[in-house]
Amino acid sequence: MQKWPKKRTQYPLISLVFFIFIVFSILYNEINIQEIHSKHTTHHGDDSSSLAKEQDDPLFQSTHTVNFTLPRKPPVPLDKSSACQSTVKYSGKRAEWGSFKPEAGGRREMPEKCDYFSGEWVYDNSSHPLYKESECPYMSDQLACHKHGRQDLEYQYWRWQPHNCNLKRWNVTEMWEKLRGKRLMFVGDSLNRGQWISMVCLMQSVIPADKKFMTPQAHLSIFRAEEYNASIEFLWAPLLVESNSDDPVDHRLSERILRPDSLLRHSSEWMHADILIFNSYLWWRQGPVKLLWSSEENGVCEEIDGVGGMELAMEAWANWVDSNVDPAKKVFFVTMSPTHFTKGEWEPGSEGNCYNEKLPINGTYWGIDSDLPTMQMVERTLARLGSKVSVLNITQLSEYRKDGHPSIYRKFWEALTPERLADPASYSDCIHWCLPGVPDVWNELLFQFLWKKKSRYTL
Repeated sequence: MQKWPKKRTQYPLISLVFFIFIVFSILYNEINIQEIHSKHTTHHGDDSSSLAKEQDDPLFQSTHTVNFTLPRKPPVPLDKSSACQSTVKYSGKRAEWGSFKPEAGGRREMPEKCDYFSGEWVYDNSSHPLYKESECPYMSDQLACHKHGRQDLEYQYWRWQPHNCNLKRWNVTEMWEKLRGKRLMFVGDSLNRGQWISMVCLMQSVIPADKKFMTPQAHLSIFRAEEYNASIEFLWAPLLVESNSDDPVDHRLSERILRPDSLLRHSSEWMHADILIFNSYLWWRQGPVKLLWSSEENGVCEEIDGVGGMELAMEAWANWVDSNVDPAKKVFFVTMSPTHFTKGEWEPGSEGNCYNEKLPINGTYWGIDSDLPTMQMVERTLARLGSKVSVLNITQLSEYRKDGHPSIYRKFWEALTPERLADPASYSDCIHWCLPGVPDVWNELLFQFLWKKKSRYTL
């Protein structure tokens, strides 16, 4: 009985010591927090409104006491309403990706016996086109040139003939068997979308009407063939990384803003595909871009030229490929699609562009819009990935096809003034390609390489 009173006298003493320890810890932490606030104000100048906002944010108090450089919250996703609060020159900052580990033995060169990308266009109205424009229910009004008034149809009958070898003859049933149980996904801009539409038009005719479905899903569009449990998909990602232009329709913005260290928005979609075809180029040719790093909390953007921005985006993409691609996944990168805006390049002394062009260029030709420094940068990036990526080098073979663009023979969503209508060259589309046409050959090359062992093809 005497032990109980003795234990009751110990509890108040222990509680008092514990209480003093807690009070001391709180006071000590408050002093540290005030010191951090003081250093932050001294470093950034007198910004009382920003500081007040930080003090009201509970995440600020929990993260900044541990590591001041960590963002308080996930960055706000970019969309068409995103804007830079201010802009500074590019600082030279780069994302801290894991280092690339080149494969043993380096990259594998294309077999010398055949360079499928070196050849000539042969007029062949017996085997081409591989489908009829009017018989593809998924044809885009941007690419349906005959529907929109083009009467010279010779652009549909040209076949690509490599030097010293032949392309595997297109076989739609073989292609579907290759895709059975798989997802084939094109990722990129409107030129890659054109290649996707080409592939759908090449493939859809053998699928019964009740066994094929087209399902647009925001920036991901899917053509599905139930009979083969397969899909051919397109993901809108014109800059590869997250940007304010990721809306597949409403993306005509005066200011391009991108996060060079973030591609989760897109990679979360493409990571599940079995065969991936990427492209990126044209959007980087429209002047400087703004970089808004994920860690930036005050809306300060950095401005960089297009090639520099593309290199940062390619680094992010290459890091994903290096970290995530296994031998079972096939990855292709499509080189730049050429434009034909300056007729004087292939016909010296002439004015105009691709308007009213009806024949391919005969002879060696390389247009000024196909930027060699950009191609060299892409080559350096791809070379570090070894055989994880195969290259579809469509640039040179497409350079010859000044006749293959829609020009004025497409749907224009903006109203054209009488002045522009009187000058067809002023609004000619010399970027995209009529279908059937040049992108079908890009897919014939893809068909060729899907039957080859995974290898690295030089630019």
